Amino acid sequence: MRLLGPRQQLLSEVKLEGVNRTDRDALASLYRQEPNRKFPVPLLAIYNLGYTFYSPERAEARLAATRAKYAALIAEAKTDSVKVGKLLQKRERKVQHQQQVLEQGNAIMRLGQAPVVYDSTLTSVTADQMRIYLRSHGYFRSRVAASDTARNRRVTVTYRIHEGQPFLVSQLRYDIADSAVAKAIRADSSRSLLRVGQAYNEELIGRERSRIESVLKNAGYYDFRQQYVTLEADTSFEPYTVRLLLQVANPPGQQAHRVYSVRKVNFVTDAGLNRFGMQRDTVRRNGVYYLAYNHRFSTRILDRKLSVRPGDRYSLRNTIQTQRQLSGMDVFRFAGVNYQKVEASADSVRFGQLDAVVSTTPMKRFQETTELGGTYVAGLPGPFGNFRVRVRNAFGGAEVLDVGLRAGLEGQYILAQDSLREEVGNQLTTQLGVNINLTLPQFLLPWHSNELFTRYSPRTRLSSAFTYVKRQEYTRTNLEFTYDYIWQHSGYKQFILTPLDISLINTSAFDNTFRRRLERQPNGQALLRSFQSVLVPSANATMLYNTNDFNQTQDARYLRLFAEIGGLGRSLYTRTDELSSGRIGQQNTNIKVYDFVRLSADYRRYHKLTPQQYVVWRLNAGLARALTRTQIRDTITEPFRSAAIIPYDRYMFAGGGSSVRAWLPRRLGVGSYRNPQLVRSESIEQPGELLLEGSLEYRFPIYDYIYGAAFTDFGNVWTLDADPQRPGADFELNRFYKEFAVGSGLGLRLDFTFLIVRLDFAAKVYDPTQPVGSRYVLPKATIFNAASSNNLRLNIGIGYPF
Repeated sequence: MRLLGPRQQLLSEVKLEGVNRTDRDALASLYRQEPNRKFPVPLLAIYNLGYTFYSPERAEARLAATRAKYAALIAEAKTDSVKVGKLLQKRERKVQHQQQVLEQGNAIMRLGQAPVVYDSTLTSVTADQMRIYLRSHGYFRSRVAASDTARNRRVTVTYRIHEGQPFLVSQLRYDIADSAVAKAIRADSSRSLLRVGQAYNEELIGRERSRIESVLKNAGYYDFRQQYVTLEADTSFEPYTVRLLLQVANPPGQQAHRVYSVRKVNFVTDAGLNRFGMQRDTVRRNGVYYLAYNHRFSTRILDRKLSVRPGDRYSLRNTIQTQRQLSGMDVFRFAGVNYQKVEASADSVRFGQLDAVVSTTPMKRFQETTELGGTYVAGLPGPFGNFRVRVRNAFGGAEVLDVGLRAGLEGQYILAQDSLREEVGNQLTTQLGVNINLTLPQFLLPWHSNELFTRYSPRTRLSSAFTYVKRQEYTRTNLEFTYDYIWQHSGYKQFILTPLDISLINTSAFDNTFRRRLERQPNGQALLRSFQSVLVPSANATMLYNTNDFNQTQDARYLRLFAEIGGLGRSLYTRTDELSSGRIGQQNTNIKVYDFVRLSADYRRYHKLTPQQYVVWRLNAGLARALTRTQIRDTITEPFRSAAIIPYDRYMFAGGGSSVRAWLPRRLGVGSYRNPQLVRSESIEQPGELLLEGSLEYRFPIYDYIYGAAFTDFGNVWTLDADPQRPGADFELNRFYKEFAVGSGLGLRLDFTFLIVRLDFAAKVYDPTQPVGSRYVLPKATIFNAASSNNLRLNIGIGYPF
């Protein structure tokens, strides 16, 4: 209160009463004044703390001193323009900072929020805005009363709403002077947003006007504007009813609206480039004229991207589709379609013609990117470097060729350790990799079908990658090739079909001591198989639906469905048992092939509370299962036994920065099984066949580009078959809900617009691997104790966790 003037009062609370049918959030958004935010950060308290160290007199004196200082320095510089320019820049920076301190306070004050001084005038304005809103939504007899009560210089404002009965649309009539326009509108009447029986809503009326404009523009009416569409409302017929009359007027001085067709299409592929004294060369294909000084792009490919054709009626939809198709090729910096009217004869009242000009500006053909950075994984820093080259229009058909090289050192949690003997710490691994991707702006098929998919931006992507990993325990390589079909069904929905995904994983060196450590673990055989030489042929499909943007600022939904099937018909080209004269990790071990099916579904919901506050939740489920069983034995002398085996990297894992953050990556689970050899650490990965997990996160602003998050994660992985060596690891309906691990924490988000850096601190709340009665482990949480399994986890990442 010490910051308030003699007659000022603090706005403490705003109440909204009497809202039953209307959108409460929409009314609340009309507040012209809102009290200082108290949750999750008490901004007024922070502001008051900063004011303790603030003196406006000192700030003003510093500003005056800075101006005087630089005025003297500039005078001394006289005619030295370079020195004067540098002094002016320095002065501008210092003055701008000190002006900000004078107007907004010191850094602590700017972290908080100045007290909201109550203004009764703004309360009256808010009440008027609420009346307008209610009447625009059919509550013509609504009333809004605003009152304020003050106590101890704190004001509570209450808005009392009497909605009344909404007026319903009892009749909808059309008055359209142009019969051709009337026919086009009635043909699309099933999509009309206005219906008899619904409440009167001016927002819907505005959207209906825009819809009618789009309908007619897609039917050739190039000059049509929604200003020609008006709506009259009559409430005098029956109580609480309204009759609507939709009118479409003709252009001033004309008897009808003119329909336009496209007479000619010119496609300039190098717009913005001028070569004096030279004319562009012209190539004609399917009636379209392609102009360029040098035809670098295949006209056959470009022709497939065109939806604007000579002889067709003008269509706004086709115009936008053409621009979207060309922009999505990633070879043009700019793509636009412009129209010029062809002068019509005097007697041409209903019909006109347009000449279309499609203009594109190519991007740089070669683009190089070099990245140097570091990672912090498993408590070890590791430098890395990436070098990527992108070649656009690599072979003249608008292809995009990407070549990438990566080299680096990265910390790695040890896969297993011998707790009975020596402790093996986390290691630095050497990682080398190269990948080559070629993206074609069409489907590569043995038959002609691209015309059917043109509107969906079809692409074919061929990718190959080679990865080399070397550490003390093993040396491993992975060679992979994928063949993808990608198409964009809409702005929110994408499909990826991969008919061929084949990888060859080979372990060329394997330490015997490390092998013995793994063999002692209950799931050691599963871990050993991750080092087998495995051939993984598969096919998969992905559907992605996302209504959010890159920085996740929308009230949105996200859904990703994935299905994969691999190793089909393996008995035709490999043995279905693991009989071999060699052992895992030795060069004479046969290459294994396992068949499997893998399914996953990931759903996310983003609730936008305010422009900068969100509640986000996620549910993720996955299933991995062998299609046929494999005959295995651990040693040559043991009898064979049947087991459901899939490639190791196709198993489900939980834990880590994008999963349950209180557990180390891939270390959560399995079920309620507890490894007796791991009392204080999580050194073994826990592969499972069934994954269930979810998260709830509240995101809020703190200061400028710094945002905070409070979150809770839950989840686990299970096996589908009982495992005698791991009791409690299998999924059972009567106990799985008791085996969800739970972790909670707080996080920071540094939003640099182009990059989001994330730091999440998570602690275990409920650990299903602990004995019954001791699973609530939050009181046992520790900090800076790496040997404890309940140590606070720090997750550092780029982008949001989901």
